[in-house]
Amino acid sequence: MCGISGIINKENDCIDAKVIQDMNDLIIHRGPDSEGFFFGDSFAFGHRRLSILDLSPCGHQPMNFQDKYVITYNGEVYNYIELQEELIQHGYTFQSETDTEVILAAYDFWGEECVQKFNGMWSFAIYNKIEDIIFCSRDRFGVKPFFYSEVNNNFVFGSEIKQLLPFHEQNIANLSMLLDFLVMGLSEHTEQTFFEGVYSLKGGSNLIYDLKTHTHRVEKYYNLKIDPSLSGLNEDEAVVEYQQALQKSVKLRLRSDVKVGTCLSGGLDSSAVASIAAKINAVETPNPFNAITASSLDPKNDETSYAEKVVKHAKLNWNVVQPSHNDFLDKIDEIVKLQDEPVGGPSIVMQYVVFKKAKETGCKVMLDGQGGDETLLGYERYYPSYLLSLSFKEMCKGFFKASDNSKLSKFSLLAYCAYFLSANLRKKRLLKRNSFIKPEYFPKVNWYFLNKLAKSYKDIFKLQKLEIFETQMPHLLRYEDRNSMAHSIEARLPFIDYQLVETALSLPNNYKINEGWTKFLLRKAIDDYLPKSITWRKNKIGFEAPADIWLKDHKYYIQNAIANSTILKNITNEKRVTDHKSIWLMFFIAKWEHAYNVKLKN
Repeated sequence: MCGISGIINKENDCIDAKVIQDMNDLIIHRGPDSEGFFFGDSFAFGHRRLSILDLSPCGHQPMNFQDKYVITYNGEVYNYIELQEELIQHGYTFQSETDTEVILAAYDFWGEECVQKFNGMWSFAIYNKIEDIIFCSRDRFGVKPFFYSEVNNNFVFGSEIKQLLPFHEQNIANLSMLLDFLVMGLSEHTEQTFFEGVYSLKGGSNLIYDLKTHTHRVEKYYNLKIDPSLSGLNEDEAVVEYQQALQKSVKLRLRSDVKVGTCLSGGLDSSAVASIAAKINAVETPNPFNAITASSLDPKNDETSYAEKVVKHAKLNWNVVQPSHNDFLDKIDEIVKLQDEPVGGPSIVMQYVVFKKAKETGCKVMLDGQGGDETLLGYERYYPSYLLSLSFKEMCKGFFKASDNSKLSKFSLLAYCAYFLSANLRKKRLLKRNSFIKPEYFPKVNWYFLNKLAKSYKDIFKLQKLEIFETQMPHLLRYEDRNSMAHSIEARLPFIDYQLVETALSLPNNYKINEGWTKFLLRKAIDDYLPKSITWRKNKIGFEAPADIWLKDHKYYIQNAIANSTILKNITNEKRVTDHKSIWLMFFIAKWEHAYNVKLKN
């Protein structure tokens, strides 16, 4: 895991070394172990290294390959050993044990199709001296970030937005993004960012920059592939298929030359990862596997007791950290600054302190459970879409089972169905909840996307694709990346292995929600790994912060931040806000505006 920087001058001028150095210095936290630069005739690459595989100088970047290619790369290709063996059979030799060198050899052999061979997370730029192009790529689901901007005859790119902002005269807010965020909670549904003129290369896409013509194109290389042969499996066969894919994914993500641990909330997904990793670890070493839990001050959303059951069952080496009353005030400015864009709520503080603790305990790699809900229908809002896919008889049966085996009452489930399946009803509710926004701004909200959301709820596969690529998962991945890299930690996510994702989506839906149980397939797959009280929990909580306590205790601090926001004064009547979710959204917009001196366009 590392950080990358790049500048291309569109007038073919040489790059000032100080400029690329300054870009690189802004992401020292992403790679504190070493730095490197490469200068072409009219471009430059920068790199910050976090050493995970082959800790020797052989892994130094930017890396040159056969005097034909140069790469600056952030991420991990977990199947690099298998790819290296395949490439050796084709006559390639290797000077290091790094995945970086394997990527370069793969690009030389397979060309742009090499990314189809990779299993992992990545964001890289390869200078192809032969074709005079720069080939950039981002992993299938966008786990690793890649931002770019064209400004003042420069094409600039990097791992974080903060690297690109100095090239702009002013930091101008993207009004449409702000409105979509305030009204619908969306932040990653487009290639645009919260800053005008700064863009994100979407997951599963390549960007090819032609140094001869100074033009670029973006090409999507990945679409979810469904395996029809898995749709006919019976329940036992489906469980084995998924279990084997999950075990393989976790094992791949344990490849490391440094200490590995896992985030453990006590929820189903993180508990599954922790228990499988612990079992694999026990075969290889007598040392217990490491786990870290964030405990909440608020008893109603504290999962520490569940995490403790997992720790005892899997014999984990456990650390618990609890953000204090003052941690919110002490850390919030730093967290806002490292995220670069507004965030949706205070739970991000919980994740931040987990990675902080990981660094203190010497864990340079941390597993986490992101992606289980999106791929296995884990959220209760998936019930309407699932029920709609059934026959009338099965729908009625499924409705009652859903209320029996979840925390939703029958009335709540009916309300869910009405709300999520109707764009008009959803729009009316959003308009009412967001009545504090000045009326002239409502036409600028992306209501088309709301219709797209409502339509997706009528097709469960479309809904999952939307949540994986555009709505739910992308913003969680952003939080994960910035929070982990702030502490020079590599976060690895077993549930977002593309082969595991495709397996999950290929298996019948009634194995994902069954008898009202969400993530039924996962529950069955790990039933022997965990206590029943974890596997068959009904009360899903999530990585929750003591939001109500913080909102009450820091009321005036939060109100003052919102009141002092010029952006919010322009687009809202902030005194009319009572909804807690909206207050948090506005607070984080205000803090972001202050951190980056953001202005609205005149």
